[in-house]
Amino acid sequence: MVPLGQRGPQPGAAGDLAALAELDEAALLAGLRERFLQQHIYVSERYRRLQTDALPPHIFAVASRAYHAMLGRGGGGPRNQCILISGESGAGKTESTKLLLQHIMNLCKGNSQLEQQILQVNPLLEAFGNAQTVMNDNSSRFGKYIQLRFQKNIVQGAKLSEYLLEKSRVVQQDTGERNFHIFYYMFAGLSSEQKEMYGLLDPSLYRYISGRFGTQEVTECWKHKYQEVCNALDMVGFQEQEQVDMQAILAGVLSLGNVTFEPEESNGSVKVSEASQGWLKAAAGQFGVQEDELLKCLICTTSVTRGEQIQRFHTQQQAEDARDSIAKVAYGRVFGWIVCKINELLAENVDPEVELREIGILDIFGFENFAVNRFEQLCINLANEQLQHFFNHHIFQLEQAAYKEEGLPWETITFNNNEPILNLLLAKPLGLLSLLDEQSAFPQATDKTFVDKLNSSFKGNLHFQPSRGHVLSFSIIHYAGKVQYAARGFLEKNRDTVPANVRGLFINSVTPLLSVLFTGKSLCLSIMSQGPSWRELSVGMRLTCFTSGSARVIPGVDDKFNSTRKQSAGAQFRHSLMVLMERMYSANPHFVRCIKPNNQKEPGVLDNQVVLLQVSKSGVLYRDFCHISVEELQDALRYNGLLETIRIRRDGFSWRPSFEEFAERYGILLVKPGAPLTKE
Repeated sequence: MVPLGQRGPQPGAAGDLAALAELDEAALLAGLRERFLQQHIYVSERYRRLQTDALPPHIFAVASRAYHAMLGRGGGGPRNQCILISGESGAGKTESTKLLLQHIMNLCKGNSQLEQQILQVNPLLEAFGNAQTVMNDNSSRFGKYIQLRFQKNIVQGAKLSEYLLEKSRVVQQDTGERNFHIFYYMFAGLSSEQKEMYGLLDPSLYRYISGRFGTQEVTECWKHKYQEVCNALDMVGFQEQEQVDMQAILAGVLSLGNVTFEPEESNGSVKVSEASQGWLKAAAGQFGVQEDELLKCLICTTSVTRGEQIQRFHTQQQAEDARDSIAKVAYGRVFGWIVCKINELLAENVDPEVELREIGILDIFGFENFAVNRFEQLCINLANEQLQHFFNHHIFQLEQAAYKEEGLPWETITFNNNEPILNLLLAKPLGLLSLLDEQSAFPQATDKTFVDKLNSSFKGNLHFQPSRGHVLSFSIIHYAGKVQYAARGFLEKNRDTVPANVRGLFINSVTPLLSVLFTGKSLCLSIMSQGPSWRELSVGMRLTCFTSGSARVIPGVDDKFNSTRKQSAGAQFRHSLMVLMERMYSANPHFVRCIKPNNQKEPGVLDNQVVLLQVSKSGVLYRDFCHISVEELQDALRYNGLLETIRIRRDGFSWRPSFEEFAERYGILLVKPGAPLTKE
């Protein structure tokens, strides 16, 4: 094995950071700045060959290494590969995913139609799963894992798994943010006749998009994007009627959001306000259901006890919650259906006996710390804790263990271990998610009783801080820093309840797609949006649990995942995250870290403090950068351990050839050139 630091540095600071002669914050920042200012052009031809070590670091080099390693070239046999892309919102993770896919497709040169379909997946998912946020105009509001499957060097199929779609965005957006792109694309791209067919009026009228539209220039861009979506739907293989039904459902979601309620004086219940009767009628027509049946789902709950039908009327708040729940579940089912259709259309068509190799690409949200952090941010940050543990395990633990096993001279490099935080969040029965499930099971429990339970259970825990004063919140000291979570809404979101009569209502819809979405026939629900699939979570499946110094495998799953009882959102997410991590642990990993140059979305501008904070904390904490001291930045650098990562890359042994490859390359140096090239 040859130490990377002995290879000779690249000319200029813009080469391999592991080849820097001096390794400190200043040198690291200078290297990043020079790479940024040089604006490397994405030319892939030079990265097609196997050996790319002599070339500057590049996203295409990562794709090339993964592709050739999957085929078993360059030492070692064929093995599944995975690429983990990390970075804060707006740093370029989704763009990096596109470039990785583009280069891998360029390398394999196989089924051209299938390759084009795979490349069309990303713009389609962006339209339905991305939105404008205060940090990023095209922020992914879900995580995705794309598995490319190969027979030898030709791609035969692909599979997509999606994680934690931010369904709450459908009904509410914070100041300066928008709903999912597809709503705006429809208003800009549909003709007047099509809008009339779908019952769409002026976009400023709709509460779910807050009346915010765009300038003429932005609208033209959205119009172009809508056409791209239509082309992608056609290319991937969606039928025309399916596309019509899908847009009718989206129009129904918007109309439903305009339904408001007022007290019914006669019996103390609520009724739909006079001003929004038209919106209720429009929503019913767009969903293809009876208006009076939709009304019942909004204003009351019907149950049957001992053969007697009992109606419980909602309060105004309950009616509004029912309205928003219907909108969220409808959009979530549409998104899950799109993912399912993509998987059906891109599935490999080969003999089941043929062994396929795989390259997986994970594009998932970075740490988030907003002005108000909710249940979604907790799940997102839990995922990042797991991924950081995965990174530590491969970069520090396995690497250094291999050196010690071979008796190499090596000075141990320490790193920040985040296992105590994972235990706080995931331990059973007293981890945070377990306590959340416990409280969610009690009808009388509230967000306050949940916070009280956390305060008593985690008293004295170094990674938990109770709220001060009367604010209903709590804080977690993540590996990347402290995040305060507003507890209001935690129980409701974890229960993920849908009005009881909604399923029956939509099953009887005359809109074929909506009926299919709630019947479940011919619909393979994605692992995150609708919970684990029973086939994937069958008894005896091996799952990986990350609560110890190394990954340990447990035989089987909890019984509750094999019952027909609905699981909480937190339990579904925890379990699907375990399945994802098992996939990644079984593959050979590659890591891509994206760095955002500034927070103003300005081209060609690099802010030193913004970059240093990302280098230190993966870009998680959005704070007042003008008031961060040098000491804070230096402390922050220790959290993420990027300097330690570069040090282990520089001083370690990155080239690990097989004996055959080593003998072939250096056999000419033998004293007896004719000697047989065997280990003996």
